[in-house]
Amino acid sequence: MPNPTSRLLALLTLLQTRPSWTGAELVERLEVSPRTVRYDIRKLRDLGYPVEAIPGVAGGYRLSAGTSMPPLQLADDEAVAVVIALRTATGSAELGEAAGTALVKLEQVLPRRLRGRVTAMRQYTEAARTPGGVDADLLIFLAGACRDHRRVRFDYQEARREVEPHRVVQVGRRWYLVAFDPARDGWRQFRLDRMTVKRPEGARFVPREAPSAADVVHGIDAVFARHRAVVLVHAPAAQMTAKLPTAVPVEWVDEGRCRVHATGESPGALALNLLMLDADFELEESSAELDAALATLRRRLG
Repeated sequence: MPNPTSRLLALLTLLQTRPSWTGAELVERLEVSPRTVRYDIRKLRDLGYPVEAIPGVAGGYRLSAGTSMPPLQLADDEAVAVVIALRTATGSAELGEAAGTALVKLEQVLPRRLRGRVTAMRQYTEAARTPGGVDADLLIFLAGACRDHRRVRFDYQEARREVEPHRVVQVGRRWYLVAFDPARDGWRQFRLDRMTVKRPEGARFVPREAPSAADVVHGIDAVFARHRAVVLVHAPAAQMTAKLPTAVPVEWVDEGRCRVHATGESPGALALNLLMLDADFELEESSAELDAALATLRRRLG
């Protein structure tokens, strides 16, 4: 095996397939000298792979747990299995952004010969997506547009948009595209489950200075919480504070009452949030939409 890089990858693959190998076994499998095996072991250690020497008469080597995750060498079947697993995991909002970003990285380097196998497996497998989950193909497409600085066109709330994508983020159980909208001369956040994307990507653009992560989350939260209400709750403030997220303001009124500034993505969601306080409350600040949503709940509950 004259190519040093190929030889090093072959050694890494062997070490990942068994708990340990003797020096003689590695010499035989790689068809190299014991000195070359020792040299390649040192190279792997220099690259961050925690290769341990096994003491004893026969001696040997093994991969151990390290302090960081080094690059992995995957066989074809393993790579296909990981892609399918990540696509399934991306459909779950609970797993967060990690599954999506890992999928994008793997899709970028997946050999062409394996893409057909992945497509075939997807045709015969299906995973139910939880509320807030994101379509893996859409996530890959948008992440690629962000990486390549290409405009994205899509229909959104009965309007056609063409934006400069910056990144895809997850806040709570929702996924959003953060992008600059030239037509509106400002940064916007778009929910992925409400987008009907047109393909392929549009023209290239020069990236702009992006907003900070805090500004992105604040902008998304402002959209998420555009329906608001102030309620006087007949329960101690400490009880409500322990039950509600830290982002929900709770004001002390007296020993048995507090004031809660509640929010919701929609009037119906806000009404349900109020019911989940699990305490009697009085509306101090409301809206016609919230009043209608509460009336609907009263009617349905009889």
